[in-house]
Amino acid sequence: MARQWSEGHSASILCVGASSGPEGLLASGSEGGEVTVWSQEGTVIGRLALSGEDDSTSVVFSPAAPGQLYVSHGDTVSVLDPRNLKGPVEEFQGAGEEEINALALNDTGLALAVADDSGAVRVLELPAGKVCRTLRRHTNICSSVAFRPLRPNNLLSAGLDMQVMLWGLQKTRPLWTVNLQDVAEEEDDHQQRPGQLFNPPLVHCVSVASCGNIVGCAAEDGRVHLMRIGSGSKLEQQGAVKAHSQGASQAHFVNFLPHPYWLITGGNDGQVALWDLSKHPVVSLEAKAKTRVAAAPRKRGKNKAKRKEQSQDKAKTPPKAEADKEEAEVEDEVATGSEEVTEEKSGPKLSISHGDKVNWLCPAVLKGEPSVVVADQSCSLTVYPLSQL
Repeated sequence: MARQWSEGHSASILCVGASSGPEGLLASGSEGGEVTVWSQEGTVIGRLALSGEDDSTSVVFSPAAPGQLYVSHGDTVSVLDPRNLKGPVEEFQGAGEEEINALALNDTGLALAVADDSGAVRVLELPAGKVCRTLRRHTNICSSVAFRPLRPNNLLSAGLDMQVMLWGLQKTRPLWTVNLQDVAEEEDDHQQRPGQLFNPPLVHCVSVASCGNIVGCAAEDGRVHLMRIGSGSKLEQQGAVKAHSQGASQAHFVNFLPHPYWLITGGNDGQVALWDLSKHPVVSLEAKAKTRVAAAPRKRGKNKAKRKEQSQDKAKTPPKAEADKEEAEVEDEVATGSEEVTEEKSGPKLSISHGDKVNWLCPAVLKGEPSVVVADQSCSLTVYPLSQL
């Protein structure tokens, strides 16, 4: 049964985050700069209106210090103590060049990635908040960033230029770039019916599975685009799941279910769906490799070759990035082995008709129960149990 968490906001809630700490706190941010901290039962623990009245666009708890909460509003990141919301402990003003859309922290809690409207991604060293890298390759708004688990120096970014990039933070050029418009056009050449229209795959949200190798991107074309990253950070395979009848706004891997390939998605069609991707072609080799890694770690390449041979008629050449010659050489090198696979036909394991456009999804274990917290156009949160799986 769905539960409503109310009285925490006076405006539409834009973002939600969950703490990994023992108290299991949650935080939400809304239009007008409101921030609210919630208990696991949905009780309001604290509320704060940040100065300037810019929208609170992203909230993330530090994985290393659950007593630190980072909130973006305007071009500023405020550091809050979630148990004592009297005001910012610290503020990193000008952390973004323009309005910030998304924040991400790496596993160590020592690097904060900031994505903004200019398309730039800045990486701040913590706790000082000093900008140590500015990554410029997106040609439109950068909407989402995510660090790879277990690899604190690898960062994914995605934006409304329909591009997904993997960065190694030692350098200021991407290791590879995928243009989802090229991928979608190749697919549509085979699938499109006369008169059928497709929205462009503007990327709204990027997420990485806890294994660190599977990436999911929620896009305006209703698909969740999937990528598998292989050894040496190479792009090995791409594919997609047709997840929503309108734009997909959210996609988050769930790290508390039996394997790392559960993905929860939300869209402008008012649907929330939970997917088991373990048998999807992009994921299945990764899943099989994990089960045999102890016994035969070197057989993965052979199986990949065999899989490629079996699906040659479905394979497509990956798109190349638009970049300078030096970058192109790097990207050619890392993308050579990648192949495009058809989307998984099986439907979601759980489908919820939420009924309103989804602004944010936050998977969380609440009082021992696997759940998803949904933010929409209203000023309340809705919690759905996932225990019916």
